Amino acid sequence: MKRPVNKFPILLLAIAAAVAVLMSVMTYVSATSAVLPDLAGIIASPFRAASASITRTVQGWVDYLTEFDALKAENEALKRQIADMESTVRQAELVRDENARLRELADLREQRRDLHFEAARVLVQDVSNWSSMLTINRGAAHGVEAGDCVVTEAGSLVGVVTEAGLNWSTVRTILDSETSIGALIFRNGRTAMAEGSFALMSEGRLSLTYLGTEPDVVAGDLIVTSGLAGFYPSQVVIGSVEEVRASENGLAQYAVIAPQADLSALTQVFVVTSFDIVD
Repeated sequence: MKRPVNKFPILLLAIAAAVAVLMSVMTYVSATSAVLPDLAGIIASPFRAASASITRTVQGWVDYLTEFDALKAENEALKRQIADMESTVRQAELVRDENARLRELADLREQRRDLHFEAARVLVQDVSNWSSMLTINRGAAHGVEAGDCVVTEAGSLVGVVTEAGLNWSTVRTILDSETSIGALIFRNGRTAMAEGSFALMSEGRLSLTYLGTEPDVVAGDLIVTSGLAGFYPSQVVIGSVEEVRASENGLAQYAVIAPQADLSALTQVFVVTSFDIVD
């Protein structure tokens, strides 16, 4: 869209030119006629004042436009400087978060020497009403296999590898409706099953089932993997109990688990490629 042309400065210049021509004529007349010098001076006086005023106005516009262009250029330079500073801050935050993850991973390696990890980046998060999957950038070429557990740098369970390509893998998270992992109530050692649920997936939760007829589970209980049958490592934190509910038929109870891992904010995970079975 074209910008409207401001005709005011052009009009002022035209008036100034007309006044200048008139003044030239009057000056010539006053110089060649001895009869009209005073009259010419009287007539020319207001025009001289008008000419000076118009000149000042035009100069003011020129100064304004010059200053406006300078301020605009300065503003653009400041915007670029702010963008550069914001980029530097974001980079510093990324480095800080990366260092924090590495420190936590170092603590995890020290605490869980029975686990062997392969670091991976999350490429895609595929979350819907009926599934919760991740795609990571590590696969068979890195020792990753279907069935491997995936954890955060703090050791919290994320899910299980379902398919391993050459340099990528698909991970079913613990929220997925097909998840079923042997679990343990850490406080009392009671076994149960941590399962994904259609009903709870939208809440970012999963269920703890097979609690028996007299379940000994309360809000706040820590839930970890049981490690039974040697499919998954033991004592990997799944989450904590939020509440205990009755099933739809009212004949059993189940617990609602809040995952310890923030599954919605994952950028990096660690695949447990192998582990030592601890009795």
